[in-house]
Amino acid sequence: MSEIVDTFIAPPCHDQIEILYQDDHLLLINKPSGLLSLSGKNPLNLDSVHHRLVKNFPGCTLVHRLDFGTSGLMVIARNKAINAALCQQFSQRSVRKIYSALLCGHLAEDDGMIEAAIAKDAACFPRMTICAAHGKPARSRYQVIERTEYAQQDGNVVPVTRVVLTPETGRTHQLRIHCQLLGYPILGCDLYGGLQRPGCETTPRLMLHASELHFMHPVSGKAIHARHASPF
Repeated sequence: MSEIVDTFIAPPCHDQIEILYQDDHLLLINKPSGLLSLSGKNPLNLDSVHHRLVKNFPGCTLVHRLDFGTSGLMVIARNKAINAALCQQFSQRSVRKIYSALLCGHLAEDDGMIEAAIAKDAACFPRMTICAAHGKPARSRYQVIERTEYAQQDGNVVPVTRVVLTPETGRTHQLRIHCQLLGYPILGCDLYGGLQRPGCETTPRLMLHASELHFMHPVSGKAIHARHASPF
């Protein structure tokens, strides 16, 4: 089998990482859209959340990732022990993640559950695919906030639905592919139909933002309820 080669080259990201909270054990940050979580194998993709933060916080490690186009909340461990403790919370699904998104079109239902197994798409890296036979179980909840319109920079106005998305599992590209399956892809999504609707071709970014992150501080045991409003 030939090795899968990632040919994606990230454009420069001039937006800064916003540090929302820090102590001796962890950081809470707001990641800008257009920044990789981890540096890629290609030296042209050196810039990333980890590459930037490790300069000022030696030994820091990522506990989880956000897609390149997704903005929002991330928790960063400042040492290996904290990383292990936080990763355990993620693996036990005791961490609650909530996202804000704009979906193409106006959803008919006000809320619902999307349940569909997800697997790697070997023929079309880095896409994922819905696959009941070989995929890992995945569940996402959605709730409509408003049905409205989005004005593009070129003057086009497109119908969108503002939703809150709550993944109950943590599969790669889960929310993006589940929304496509629902029939309303996330506006600006290049992999799963969010740029293919009429008038959506010039959307400047993926309209997906990690707006809430709820977990237990691994040292103090205090419940952390982090929130960061959507920029769109």
